[in-house]
Amino acid sequence: MECLKSDFILKFRPDTLYNVRKDVNLEQSGRINEALDILEDWVQKQSHFVKRDFSRDYLERILVTAKGLVERAKERLDKLCTFKTLMPEFFTVPDVKKEFEPLFKVIVCAHLPQMTPEYHRVFFIKMVSDHLDSSLMFSFYKYITAVSEYAMQAEYCSGFQIVLDCMDINVMNLVTKVNPIDLRQIMTLMTEGYGTRIKGIHVITASKMVDTLVSLLKQVFSTKLGDRIHLHKSAESWTKTVPKEILPREYGGDQKPLIELNKDWHEAISSKTFLDYMSEMGKAKTNESCRTANNFNENYVGMPGSFRALSVD
Repeated sequence: MECLKSDFILKFRPDTLYNVRKDVNLEQSGRINEALDILEDWVQKQSHFVKRDFSRDYLERILVTAKGLVERAKERLDKLCTFKTLMPEFFTVPDVKKEFEPLFKVIVCAHLPQMTPEYHRVFFIKMVSDHLDSSLMFSFYKYITAVSEYAMQAEYCSGFQIVLDCMDINVMNLVTKVNPIDLRQIMTLMTEGYGTRIKGIHVITASKMVDTLVSLLKQVFSTKLGDRIHLHKSAESWTKTVPKEILPREYGGDQKPLIELNKDWHEAISSKTFLDYMSEMGKAKTNESCRTANNFNENYVGMPGSFRALSVD
């Protein structure tokens, strides 16, 4: 791609394209074009891919999540397409109003519009009610999947900072409502499918039960990711490390309140343009009858949230 275009919801620093590429050793145009040529040629040879007409911009984002490594990018795209075959329930085009409006009465969340100086995007999650149940958790996972699809055609960053504000809820109630197997499954999809590069996880709570929450998260996360969990007893202990121009208004920042940013995202993923795009990308599955069994077993059986066998009609 020649340049980044901010949309009404995601903004970029002027030098984002160069510095994100530099972070993964792709700042030289010859290097990135060579890598994309190889990746594009490889895609066309994958007989088990149902969809092969990925744009170069899409493939570049895959390459960036793979830290500029072509072989890792191949594996990442293969896994994402395979997950769409294995976990179709996450990828159905959502009825946004029906599925997500009840969710937003319990969880208010948004990727913040402005990037950090490190070219990270902040995903802010605020728990606003204890009325959480398994159906709402599944809606939250579908929301994350939809937003991740949006990111694959609009985002360009070096990583994500995740903020979980639990100041207004009973932390123990949250812990009891989260199924570790389901959480592991969505985290596998995010990190190994979409290639979400999580640079930090910030949990804000004064609850004495925070250790139980952290223990739950560490059951699901890799050791490296578990080591990136940071605890804050107040929002101020986190916000003082972040530029004011990034933060929502109620956290002392210059941006819209979080609930308004949440509404912006709701609007973005409910637009006809995006829903049509998500429907098209839902076709990017695999036909496992065209893949050798050894290759499937080596890469997917026994993964976290694993699928022990795949039936092919």
